[in-house]
Amino acid sequence: MSTKSVKLNGLDTAQMRATVEAIKAKPELARFQFRNRNRWVDGGENRSTIKDFYGNGTEDSSRESPFEFVNGEPPVLLGNNEGANPVEFLLHALAGCVTTTFVLHAAARGIRINSISTRMEGDLDLRGLLGLDETVSPGYERIRIIFDVDADCSDSELDDLLAYTRGHSPVCNTVCRPVPVVIERAAPVAA
Repeated sequence: MSTKSVKLNGLDTAQMRATVEAIKAKPELARFQFRNRNRWVDGGENRSTIKDFYGNGTEDSSRESPFEFVNGEPPVLLGNNEGANPVEFLLHALAGCVTTTFVLHAAARGIRINSISTRMEGDLDLRGLLGLDETVSPGYERIRIIFDVDADCSDSELDDLLAYTRGHSPVCNTVCRPVPVVIERAAPVAA
């Protein structure tokens, strides 16, 4: 295989191949732990900061300052539009992950992407959140992702890549299957 550095869909294909080969040789390099810290502000507003993570066998120190995200609610949900609400952030995370996964695997297959845009819709019934009907799930009932893709490949290759993306996007996989989530209290601080 050539080690010549070529950019395809904005990705360095030689670096991509080197990363895959390194993980094949040392599977423990594939283990990552991402972290988020959140603090409540008032009402429906809270803020998350994301900076450090573990990956590639070490703590990452590439980020000089944290990213901050403001979670809020619209007035109809008792907020002041401080920011997107958490279920909207979930759609954002899902859109970002399926798009990135699609682009990555298109590059691995040698498919040039000219443009991608997605539209997402998630249906939610507030009776579940509010505990008004125990038969109603508090989460999304259905999420639709509509891809508009212009790529240098056939329609069947595009359909195959979309199906592959659904099966290999970490966020899509997390949303599409039951994932254990543990909620626990922090240990009290000794006085």
